[in-house]
Amino acid sequence: MQELTHFINGEHVKGTSGRFADVYNPATGEVQAKVPLANKAEMDIAVAAAQAAQPAWAAVNPQRRARVLMKFVDLLNRDMDKLAEALSREHGKTFPDAKGDIQRGLEVAEYCIAAPQMLKGEYTDAAGPGIDIYSMRQALGVTAGITPFNFPAMIPMWMFAPAIACGNAFILKPSERDPSVPLMLAELLEEAGLPKGIIQVVNGDKEAVDAILYDPIIQSVGFVGSTPIAEYIYGTGCAQGKRVQCFGGAKNHMIIMPDADLDQAADALVGAGYGAAGERCMAISVAVPVGAETADKLRDKLIPRIEKLKIAPYTAGDDVDYGPVVTKAAQENILRLVQTGVDQGADLVVDGRDFSLQGYEDGFFVGPHLFDNVTKDMDIYKTEIFGPVLSMVRAQSYEEALGLAMDHEYGNGTAIYTRDGDTARDFANRINVGMVGVNVPIPVPLAYHTFGGWKKSAFGDLNQHGPDSFKFYTRTKTVTSRWPSGIKEGGEFHFKQMD
Repeated sequence: MQELTHFINGEHVKGTSGRFADVYNPATGEVQAKVPLANKAEMDIAVAAAQAAQPAWAAVNPQRRARVLMKFVDLLNRDMDKLAEALSREHGKTFPDAKGDIQRGLEVAEYCIAAPQMLKGEYTDAAGPGIDIYSMRQALGVTAGITPFNFPAMIPMWMFAPAIACGNAFILKPSERDPSVPLMLAELLEEAGLPKGIIQVVNGDKEAVDAILYDPIIQSVGFVGSTPIAEYIYGTGCAQGKRVQCFGGAKNHMIIMPDADLDQAADALVGAGYGAAGERCMAISVAVPVGAETADKLRDKLIPRIEKLKIAPYTAGDDVDYGPVVTKAAQENILRLVQTGVDQGADLVVDGRDFSLQGYEDGFFVGPHLFDNVTKDMDIYKTEIFGPVLSMVRAQSYEEALGLAMDHEYGNGTAIYTRDGDTARDFANRINVGMVGVNVPIPVPLAYHTFGGWKKSAFGDLNQHGPDSFKFYTRTKTVTSRWPSGIKEGGEFHFKQMD
């Protein structure tokens, strides 16, 4: 069995804590590797190496730092299939979806090639008599990121690409469920010319997380995961004086107006609700059709689409719609929540509880589920299921539909399907959700805009990627400068009397 490593100071390093976690093949249920779980001493070694390397990296001018990322992007394109295969093998995503995971991270690295422009400061000439004022954006030092299993390529790149472009060193603590791709990304960064010690990958669990949070050398922490852990990391990190951004859970609503193209809306719901087995923080998990006629028609269009979904391992071809969920525990939790929906009175109109794939009976596959007549007091409505489960909550009016999304504790993403511009504009302006789609089911902004939710989906003042990332990974220093003015009249050969 393969034993994975940490990546510290440019080297693959075996774990010394004696603790390991199993890395599964979700399609077969078999353990395919074990990953070391770092203790504080191992984290201290990584942090010390990062601290030693960072000043020299920060002294490299931004254009030369950007060239490393340019080369990194080239290497990502070169190794795209290799990275995607490793990602699919550990996560369970389809091969095209795995490539999309890498591509969305690559695009952030491309954006960060603009570091020379993004790091320019401000200047005021003659702010006072002989006084100039200027600001500089300077690196924080050693930074860190704690990333989730569902995007093992994209989210690490969302963090380390801007951090490195700004002149920081970066400690990555990836998910222990699918750690191979983060290790491969670190190798590619150093092949691209990144100095040793600037990127460290330290695998671990809560012990490694706490080592990051309480280490006085680490200046900032980024996190993506569940809301309870986001709250813990945000509160603990801020209490230790760190700059922290945390992104938590989601329950994303799509409102379908009576004037919407229902075929388009149904296709969008199936892709957004069941893609990646629902293991996306931007998945649409709640459909809100407005009016009984809209709801009945939408339901009739959804059922045959859902029943035709192809569920299989990534090795079955590029026409697979989704694969297994990441662990047995995730599979069991999804099915438990489905049962609560049945018990609490929702109509299970597509029942995937008995799904089994021949030859992969021990894999972590979950069939697709569609609930109708879900109400907001049900567990399946309040909880982020993170699985292939779509709930229909019927609304009698636009205002009722809008209120459902606005009243939910999560505010990550939302969408509306309509042909009416006035309704769409009103929705975009009033909704208290961070990312909004108008006839777009998964409104993840491109790399040059920022990504972030509202309410209990996000903690911190700045979003991920885009311009906010350069603000998060730098501090502003403002200099007020005064120089003696006057015209020199040639050399003086005697002592000038004091005035």
